[in-house]
Amino acid sequence: MKRGAKGHYSFAIKDGQSLINGFLYADDARRVTTLPEDGQAFVFRGRVDFWPQYGTVRFVVDQVEFDDIGKLRARLEELKRRLEAEGAFAAARKRPLPFLPRAIALLTSPTGAVIHDLQETIWERYPNMGVVVYPVQVQGAAAPMSVARALRRCNQEDLADVIVLARGGGSFEELYAFNTEIVARAILESRLPVVTALGHTSDRTLADLVGDAECRTPTEAGARVVPKKSDLVTQLRERGRRLDREIAQRLARETERLAAKRQRMVQLLPALVRHRVERLARAAAELGRLSPLAQVARREEALRERGRSLSRTAYARLTRARNALSARRPAERLDRALTERFAIATRGLEHRRQRLVALSPDGVLSRGYSITQDAESGAVLRTSEGTAIKRRVRIRLGAGKLGAVVDEVEA
Repeated sequence: MKRGAKGHYSFAIKDGQSLINGFLYADDARRVTTLPEDGQAFVFRGRVDFWPQYGTVRFVVDQVEFDDIGKLRARLEELKRRLEAEGAFAAARKRPLPFLPRAIALLTSPTGAVIHDLQETIWERYPNMGVVVYPVQVQGAAAPMSVARALRRCNQEDLADVIVLARGGGSFEELYAFNTEIVARAILESRLPVVTALGHTSDRTLADLVGDAECRTPTEAGARVVPKKSDLVTQLRERGRRLDREIAQRLARETERLAAKRQRMVQLLPALVRHRVERLARAAAELGRLSPLAQVARREEALRERGRSLSRTAYARLTRARNALSARRPAERLDRALTERFAIATRGLEHRRQRLVALSPDGVLSRGYSITQDAESGAVLRTSEGTAIKRRVRIRLGAGKLGAVVDEVEA
């Protein structure tokens, strides 16, 4: 069978005894169920036409019918086995349908009840759902190529998220386009999931087997590819109410937890304050014990106690010496010895007293030294880093005290 430049077909028709040239106009070729192939048996209907310019007689065909459906089904079964061996029908390769597509692509005839039923079902369930229509031939010799091209175009344009391939049913011969390998391959190659809705028929087509979802009617397909918007709104409202309840419950729990924590803090606050006050009192006592003034006072008291101890020791020694002398010498020698010993002890005691006075804080201060304290904390300043400009200080001198403000600090 040869196809001419204008889409006409020429071929030879023969039976067991004779042969005649056949001719199929392009317009008739688009209407017939399938194009004849070499070796197949068909029933041709048409008219005999004589072409005087060529001196030939041709049989102009306007209708082609299968003569042997059994052979055609056998070829279809062989194709099914081959595709099944490739895993074309496996559930694992089926693409999932989107829950809520952006738009739905409809591949069907632009006229008739199918397109109307699909659009009505889709928009009844989801009024503002986008629908993109790709007109295709669903019957005739040109139908397989028309469907395959529309599938590829739909994937290239990427205007929808799911494809519905639909037809209003028909006989085995009328649905033959959906049993062709070219349509099956186009569905397998599609990036977008394909839902078939080829009408009530006892036979499942190849398109049904390789498609991602199969529906028996266009109405069922419309319900399959898009959810009810009213149901989604109801679910969203219910989830919103449930979320509000959960938020309210969580806020109540958190409020109770914070209230309990606050109550506990209120109960613990006095004890905490008392503990902090005790710690501050201990720290103040420790600072007082370690302050220079307290240490100087303790040193003074230690020196005075040592002086008293020395006096007691000297007096005891003098007493022992006097008693010893009184037993061995006359009274005048004893008095003289006692007097001398007492004078020596008195001088030693005076010398020690003078040394104690010279080493005492007052003695140090009397020689021109001073003790500087921070006016607020009372801390003794040992280095210039212990104060700052404009800080008030107290200065203890050998005689009297001074109050001053720091106007310069040098390291």
